[in-house]
Amino acid sequence: MKKCVFFAVIITVLFLCASESFAQSSQNIVLPKIGVNVGTSNNPGDVSSTIQLLLLLTILSLAPSILIMTTSFLRIIVVFNFLKNALGTAQMPPNQLLAGMALFITFFIMGPTWTKVNDKALKPYFDKKITLDSAYTNGIKPVREFMFRQVRDQDLELFISIANMSRPANKDDLPTHILIPAYIISELRAGFIIGFFLFIPFLVVDMIVSSILMSMGMMMLPPMMVSLPFKILLFVLVDGWNLVVGSLVRSFS
Repeated sequence: MKKCVFFAVIITVLFLCASESFAQSSQNIVLPKIGVNVGTSNNPGDVSSTIQLLLLLTILSLAPSILIMTTSFLRIIVVFNFLKNALGTAQMPPNQLLAGMALFITFFIMGPTWTKVNDKALKPYFDKKITLDSAYTNGIKPVREFMFRQVRDQDLELFISIANMSRPANKDDLPTHILIPAYIISELRAGFIIGFFLFIPFLVVDMIVSSILMSMGMMMLPPMMVSLPFKILLFVLVDGWNLVVGSLVRSFS
């Protein structure tokens, strides 16, 4: 007890000495100061810049949702979670790892599309060659082309009928707010179909192991515990990650 009190006193003294030395040294340190002021302006350009800044902050706050709902990330993360459940591993791989893998695979798949957005919209706008409206029009076209390649006509017709709008003459006449939800449910459908086919081989392993255990009279031994190593071994032997990721990437071509 005395030793604990002694060490506590020493730590307290060292902390006080350190705080005093930091306070003395901080007098010679110049700290940055950031402030946001709200005032009046006679220049219309200042108001325009403020509005553009607010719009940029709004877009940045919605960036995760835009990234998930308008790219290949949705299908990939759904398939990865189906694969994890089919294997029967509760914590492996972790959800953070699956999300990171899905994110980098999304970067790979969406690379050509984002390159077009950068070349046709962002660079000309930053170089002040086009207006903001033109930049949005040029930038949304490659993203819409990507979504049109994956969306189903049935899903488009569903949201067109819900919106009570006439059938568009071509793809350019279809609003983006109709295209995005149709693309989302199309991606969910594709992810569930791939997940169904992923479950089949692992389900066969579970059925074989359960039949063997029942024939041996080992009713108290959980079949999932016995089949888990065999499912992992099967997945490794067939090079499962290569097959799953390769099939996912090729499904967007």
